[in-house]
Amino acid sequence: MPDIASQTPNPSVPVDVLAAIAATVADRSPFDPAAHLRLTVEDLQVGWLSRVHAEILRSMGSVLGVEGEGARVELLPGRTDFAARSAALEALARQLADAGHVRGWRNELFAVTAARDVPAFAVIERAAARFLGLLTFASHMNGIIEGERTMWISRRSQSKAVDPGMWDNLVAGGMPHGSDPLETLVRECDEESGIPEALARTARAHGVIEVLREISEGVQWEHVYVYDLLLPPGFVPHNRDGEVAEHRRVEPSALLDIMSDRAMTVDATLVTLDALRRRGWAAAEGRRV
Repeated sequence: MPDIASQTPNPSVPVDVLAAIAATVADRSPFDPAAHLRLTVEDLQVGWLSRVHAEILRSMGSVLGVEGEGARVELLPGRTDFAARSAALEALARQLADAGHVRGWRNELFAVTAARDVPAFAVIERAAARFLGLLTFASHMNGIIEGERTMWISRRSQSKAVDPGMWDNLVAGGMPHGSDPLETLVRECDEESGIPEALARTARAHGVIEVLREISEGVQWEHVYVYDLLLPPGFVPHNRDGEVAEHRRVEPSALLDIMSDRAMTVDATLVTLDALRRRGWAAAEGRRV
């Protein structure tokens, strides 16, 4: 997966600005492999489970196998089919929530899988995925105003379980089991910004960014599918699901300030930097990106 934060900057970019933003991303993205176990199903890695969380799971019964060579541990040993694993994970997620280890219950199912093109071994309540450090998938979209060096961004609602009140891409959403990157994007476009389906489907894909970092919930191991969408100059986004507090129209210089202040989520920062670099946009006051 491309590591946007470590890409070689464009020679026209002031190194100190981009380097400082990249440094903040790195600072906000710690990950110590030695503090984690490779969580596996059928010998394929599906997650990075913290050793602390592994001890919590062991106290809840036969959820994990014995730690093996290479700091690997099997999830749900002895269960061999999708339905049995999913039922066990549903019960586990409820236990974790009741014990206060999981918050922000979504009633949304994420796949337990080693890759997006590998059939899921099971499904699990989304709120519990990061406790287990499971590989997850998301679609993020830069809302580009056509004919301008301007973008729309959104601020996450204070009621969000993760990163409340932080700035985000115009549209961003996790990919539930059974969906795909574009379908996820189209749905989130409607819910978060009132973008009609016909317009949303014109979004252009720009690759995948991998995020791997320790967070308060556990581990965020996510493949983020990046899109750009050209929006008519007169279009004004409006939220429909209550998950966005506000939308703001910003130029590159303001985006750099927001990212430098760590006011934007880590994944949205990476997606935004990717768009600014690809477009070669120049910010005000001679600060170029």
